[in-house]
Amino acid sequence: MYIRKQHQLTDTDALWCLIETHALGAWVCHGEQGLVANHVPFFLDRDKGPHGTLMGHVARANGVWQVLTSNTPTIVMFQGHQAYITPGWYPGKALHGKVVPTWNYVVAHVHGVARVIEDRRWKLDMLDRLTQAQEASQPLPWRVADAPADYIDKMLRAIVGIEIPIDRLEGKLKASQDEDEQDRVGTVAGLRPQAGTDAAGMAELVNAALASELASRL
Repeated sequence: MYIRKQHQLTDTDALWCLIETHALGAWVCHGEQGLVANHVPFFLDRDKGPHGTLMGHVARANGVWQVLTSNTPTIVMFQGHQAYITPGWYPGKALHGKVVPTWNYVVAHVHGVARVIEDRRWKLDMLDRLTQAQEASQPLPWRVADAPADYIDKMLRAIVGIEIPIDRLEGKLKASQDEDEQDRVGTVAGLRPQAGTDAAGMAELVNAALASELASRL
């Protein structure tokens, strides 16, 4: 991934948080016919390995697990907040006109070698942890144990576990850091009234990046 210096996101905790709050990863690996892409919700085990470990599953009917080898390179991309940025929000548009549109976003890329897990206890633990993480905000969280045991056994036989120990974790935060200060302030003001959580989230990221930069000058 191309990352300019001002867009580098190297804080491991921030990257872990991005993965946990945007758990649907775009998983790409090599297959016999070329690249294979799947979208998989993952649970991040922060304590397993130096950079953490991803745990997830795919349907047994999904042939991706059959093409994995002990050295199959894997990348999983997690997309955080993103938003189109119009130059109409920039004071610089009226002052000099030397402005263009851009797109702000934050992403985490996980690199590692995926391995297949068939162990029933591992798969059940993975499902419990993934479910607990995603159900935590519900008023009455659903648990795997709420379903009949024979039904869960049937579901477990229909999936294959996927575990990816993280060898390398890289991140990019493109939050208007390369724009003039006044245009960054204009971007925050322009994003905040927009509908949707992405616009609101990006407004906070742009504002936080600007505040951090200004504080570093003191």
